[in-house]
Amino acid sequence: MPFCRTKCSFCNFASGVFSRALFDRYVGQVCAEIDAANDTARELGGQLDRRVDSIYLGGGTPSVLAPDQLRRLLQAARENFEVEPTTEITVECAPGTISGEVIDALLGCGVNRVSLGVQSFVDKESASVGRLHTRAITLDDIARLRSRGISNISIDLIAGLPHQTEESWQLSLGDTLASGVPHVSVYMLEVDEDSRLGTELLAGGSRYHAHFVPDDDRTADLYLAACERLEQGGVQQYEISNFARPVTHGIGLHDSKHNLKYWTRQPYLGFGVDAHSMLVAGDDLHAAGIVAVRFATPDSLEGYSAANGVAARAEQLLASRTLVDTQAALEESFFLGLRLNRGVSLAALKAQFGEAAIDGYHTVIADLIQDGLLEHDGDRLRLTSRGRLLSNEVFARFLREETIHHRDTEAQRSS
Repeated sequence: MPFCRTKCSFCNFASGVFSRALFDRYVGQVCAEIDAANDTARELGGQLDRRVDSIYLGGGTPSVLAPDQLRRLLQAARENFEVEPTTEITVECAPGTISGEVIDALLGCGVNRVSLGVQSFVDKESASVGRLHTRAITLDDIARLRSRGISNISIDLIAGLPHQTEESWQLSLGDTLASGVPHVSVYMLEVDEDSRLGTELLAGGSRYHAHFVPDDDRTADLYLAACERLEQGGVQQYEISNFARPVTHGIGLHDSKHNLKYWTRQPYLGFGVDAHSMLVAGDDLHAAGIVAVRFATPDSLEGYSAANGVAARAEQLLASRTLVDTQAALEESFFLGLRLNRGVSLAALKAQFGEAAIDGYHTVIADLIQDGLLEHDGDRLRLTSRGRLLSNEVFARFLREETIHHRDTEAQRSS
């Protein structure tokens, strides 16, 4: 969903502030794209499983849509796919945009999880990057969601915001723990040079509070402090940026079922601006050694809206298609699976890809262990604490030079 109330100064996602007059047309286009999913998958050479156990409406800020527009999008998904009773249905919301009418719409559509883009509980830090909410608004939203029956709530925090200090960061972590939410995502601020804040930083200027942005070492220290504080508070890290409380009754964590699909290479289908998809290859492509197909829509509202009709949309997606062979799938299994604290099972990879294929990485793995970036835990290979800070360096070692390092936007927004 590309619409926001305001554009954060650090943001490089395909979102922005647009006239509400565009909302309805966009919702109609996304619904049409959902309706055509079966034909699109066939055209792109992928297999489409209509059974759905996870739906994620992300942004931008989906909660700026009118309640009837939210209903249309989620109803289109239900009409075209077999949504299981236990399906995790998540909607991203910005604090301060969750009216009673929006909550009514979410509940009516079966939404059972909300991801809040809090970023900071310190008002000065939030305001410095263009966020419109306050600590009080956020805490009120959490209370109202719970009072209506939505207790599966995730909070996003960002380490490295302007004006952030060790003391203020501890305040945000303390409020997060005190809120009792079952899931937390912690991202280190990555300032894209194309964002307003990034441009100002490169120029050495002071607009957008650029001269108050902590340096990379300080930001890394804040991230490590979050890992320690959350763990002490009973919120366990299960992925580089994601933490969850244990379920009250049973085994496991309140992890994000949707994002786990990305990290474990399960098929997923995306709709709307800058939406990425991965499907299992159909029989014809599989016979040619292709195991999966990846494709994506344009990363701008203008580009996405330019496709008029099902055929034009299919042509747009076909132009973005990447065919994933066995070697690329193995590389993805390493760099996506290693994001998880549990790491990857070498035995499972050998069973899937063959022992010789895994042995080809023996030197790479040995070097990364020697460098203190990877470690063995029985059969599993996983990142060390230092390896999580330098994860991109680790992942690059598992890739062929000609391989594009797929870092899907959805997977980076763990919620």
